Amino acid sequence: MNTKSISGIFSRFDWFSPALLLMILLAKFFPDWGLAQGAFSLKSLSGYGISVIFFLYGLRLSLPQMWSCVNNWRLHLVVQATTFIVFPLIVLMFRGLFSDTLYYSLWLGVFYLAALPSTVSSAVVMVSLAGGNVTGAIFNATFSSIAGILITPLWMGLFLATTGSGMDMTPVFTRLGYQILLPLFVGIFMHRWLGKYAIEYRNFTRYFDQMVILAVVYTSFCVSFNEGLFSGFTLMVIVTLILVLLVLFILVNVLINLSAKALKLPQPDLIAALFCGSTKSLMHGSVMAGVLFAGMASGGIFLLPVLIYHAMQLTITAFMAQRFKRRIN
Repeated sequence: MNTKSISGIFSRFDWFSPALLLMILLAKFFPDWGLAQGAFSLKSLSGYGISVIFFLYGLRLSLPQMWSCVNNWRLHLVVQATTFIVFPLIVLMFRGLFSDTLYYSLWLGVFYLAALPSTVSSAVVMVSLAGGNVTGAIFNATFSSIAGILITPLWMGLFLATTGSGMDMTPVFTRLGYQILLPLFVGIFMHRWLGKYAIEYRNFTRYFDQMVILAVVYTSFCVSFNEGLFSGFTLMVIVTLILVLLVLFILVNVLINLSAKALKLPQPDLIAALFCGSTKSLMHGSVMAGVLFAGMASGGIFLLPVLIYHAMQLTITAFMAQRFKRRIN
């Protein structure tokens, strides 16, 4: 991947983070569109969009290419164990500190973040920029994205099924099946015929992905603001949340470094492990929220840590990538 393509990818991030903030502001002051019901409401259309996203994601997947990277088990172990075991367990250790309803919702949002799969595009770009194992990064980010479709709901089911709403997880897993898994597998099946077009035009379809994410964020926050769930949030609460997420990011990176040293991973694999193991997917976090938290007013609260972490990881990993690049040069 050349410097021009890397800069092109980052140029697309420039407008997206401010757009996410704009969606939250619009939800606060103009919530009517996000609260509307019906087959052609914004909420319903974003649900259809979620299915299209995973269909296109399946179209771009080449399973033979993934299998060619399967032998590097030490790298895969570090990334996947960190993503789906270490991350959630760290947050789980602090569950007992949050009994108040407001702070418990925030903790559950952080736990949702911790249970998400790794990001794909930005992690691979950072690994390439830092001089790491790009092939290993692509394999782990892709595998994480597929595994997360099942693992993330399983982690969340431990708590959503016992919340005060008495939520039954059966409809959630049913929606997960027809709204995410089915389109994904249909896309994978059709890869041999349409895959080359999906890959060729992925920069165009990326804008569609981002539009769906913006719609999910907007509708989720509309419901949360309408129910008054953010009324207890002060500036100190937000600042504390940012600091907690920063400490979580640093702790995970320290653990990845220690694991890589114990397993004697070479430098390129360490770079791939750091950028794939410590990042979380905003795309999965947003679109899966539309399935997992459908009908829940607290969906906006659960998404807040994901949005903050997204901005944080882009900033910090870009700095890390530049440092690795200078060391190599």
